[in-house]
Amino acid sequence: MPAPQNATACLALADGTLFYGQGFGAVGETVAELVFNTAMTGYQEIMTDPSYAGQVVTFTFPHIGNTGVTPEDDETAAPAAAGLVVKWDPTEPSNWRSTGELTAWLTKVGRIGIGGVDTRRLTRAIRQQGAPHVALAHDQAGKFDIEKLVAKARAWKGLVGLDLAKDVTCAQSYTWDEQRWAWPEGYTRRSGPGFKVVAVDYGAKRNILRCLASAGCDVTVLPATATADEVLAHKPDGVFLSNGPGDPAATGEYAVPMIQGVLKADLPLFGICLGHQMLALALGAKTRKMNHGHHGANHPVKDLTTGKVEITSMNHGFTVDADTLPKGVMETHVSLFDGTNCGIAMTDRPVFSVQYHPEASPGPQDSYYLFERFAAAMQARRAA
Repeated sequence: MPAPQNATACLALADGTLFYGQGFGAVGETVAELVFNTAMTGYQEIMTDPSYAGQVVTFTFPHIGNTGVTPEDDETAAPAAAGLVVKWDPTEPSNWRSTGELTAWLTKVGRIGIGGVDTRRLTRAIRQQGAPHVALAHDQAGKFDIEKLVAKARAWKGLVGLDLAKDVTCAQSYTWDEQRWAWPEGYTRRSGPGFKVVAVDYGAKRNILRCLASAGCDVTVLPATATADEVLAHKPDGVFLSNGPGDPAATGEYAVPMIQGVLKADLPLFGICLGHQMLALALGAKTRKMNHGHHGANHPVKDLTTGKVEITSMNHGFTVDADTLPKGVMETHVSLFDGTNCGIAMTDRPVFSVQYHPEASPGPQDSYYLFERFAAAMQARRAA
């Protein structure tokens, strides 16, 4: 059907469904997987989370952009998400921390936004049909070649079998000492001796590194393709596996041998999100694609070791198949939404991981104990 007279953006699903609206941010086209996120805050952190590479994000919360943007909230140097879909067009920001507007920021970083969309209808479609492949276009004249947009969405191969960690990882190693934000100082620097931690970057968020520093770690970040020899050459007290995008089986082709080599060194090891999936694969389990994944900041997760429930932040489209966990590996956390696996641990050594993002602090302090647990494991190893 022809575009409405005032439409300057179009979202075309692979099944031919079209959503028109007002474009903002960059002009052009992008093709990706479409997901929805239920968080009410943190849109800038979401857009700069490397785990969203290859995805357009639909925000179910209608007021996106009203607190502006600030460099302090960037999780990486540049956005990873391909674009965003919102109910209402971004308005003039009102927040004491704001240093700019969302629309101008998106233009600067080359990301497309579309507003005025029925996001409830779109979210229902994602839930019922699974995360669709889409083409998102922004043209100020409102001219769209619908057939080509739909064809591009249908031709996109999707995330299954796609290794995106290589696209978002660091180009070279670096050290990190910035700690978590705290009133009134803001971000501070860690000083003094600490646990030597190698963090393998599959798409690491800055706040994960801050949490490690706040837990007493001297952090050295290595690229995703680092080998076990390169990791162990730093003589770490522990190894951390970061979050990241794409199909864990594809990234596992080079990550699994590295992790298995590190496990032979009997070091404490902690993984988050993609790092959790990488650890599971290295231990002999399998992963699978989910219908529409988990994306939000209100996900209840039960810690099976304590019985406590944590409110967590989630962002993943693949999950560890708990039925494939081998002997010596136990399930430690489960989602109370759908029962999927959210954590594992080896039964005979301090090696553990979680599917959710403890650094995102939706609880807000529900999950920080995981970083403290990692530090305690390294302290115990030193003492031994």
